[in-house]
Amino acid sequence: MKTRNVDNRTKPRSPERQKYLMNAPQAVIALALDEPDGHRIPLHWHSRAQLLYASEGVMTVTTASGVWVLPPLRAMWVPAFTEHHIRASGHLSMRTLYIRPDAARNFPPACRIVSVSPLLRELIVYSTTLPRFYDAGGHAEHVMRLILELIRFSDPATLDLPIPRDARLRKIYDRLASHPSESRTLEQWGLRVGATGRTLSRLFRAETGMSFHQWRQQLRLLEALRLLGRGEPITNVALDVGYSSLSAFVSVFRKSLGVTPGRYFRNERSAPVGG
Repeated sequence: MKTRNVDNRTKPRSPERQKYLMNAPQAVIALALDEPDGHRIPLHWHSRAQLLYASEGVMTVTTASGVWVLPPLRAMWVPAFTEHHIRASGHLSMRTLYIRPDAARNFPPACRIVSVSPLLRELIVYSTTLPRFYDAGGHAEHVMRLILELIRFSDPATLDLPIPRDARLRKIYDRLASHPSESRTLEQWGLRVGATGRTLSRLFRAETGMSFHQWRQQLRLLEALRLLGRGEPITNVALDVGYSSLSAFVSVFRKSLGVTPGRYFRNERSAPVGG
């Protein structure tokens, strides 16, 4: 059966339009959204799974269980019905794929970050130039199927921060999320939240799978990515998130992302965007 070809570069604004998109027969629907620095998309969910990718800018995605930061060259898999909200850092060129539940059966049941190869990057960007409601068996459907295969076999990346559930740990999270440079020890935090340092250490391991030191380092890295996405100078970012020197920050960044922060964002800005 023939389906109507509609340009996918316009935003679905109304709830009725969103419902129409989610119920479309196509297995994958691609949308392109451009938003300014600081733009926020409030808490919401979709009846389809979602792949979030930014060809420019950085996204911070928050769910009930954690915080994920998506610099360019990384994408995020969001299962259907997962509540999340999004914040843009820098001008955001977001490319989003909505995947029908039956087409997402072999995908992870939880959120995760995946690495984006040059081929996957080009195909994601290209998919947003294709008709939104494409015909079955045609060129666009083959492109979407190839994208799904590449996503399935993409390497996972650790750019997330588990949000602890314990009320005492949440107080620490809330404070460090807005003041990442704070350097209190667990013993000092214990005096503030009403627990021993040993208890807090045990709880961090149990609820996040990390030591407090590892968890705080991850929080600082994710905040640094957000600030770098806005174009902040690297030295300022390093100091703002709590590193005593630029070299210490660069070392942590390189260990996590494989390159220095300057090279990472130079590579992102010089990469082709397809289309």
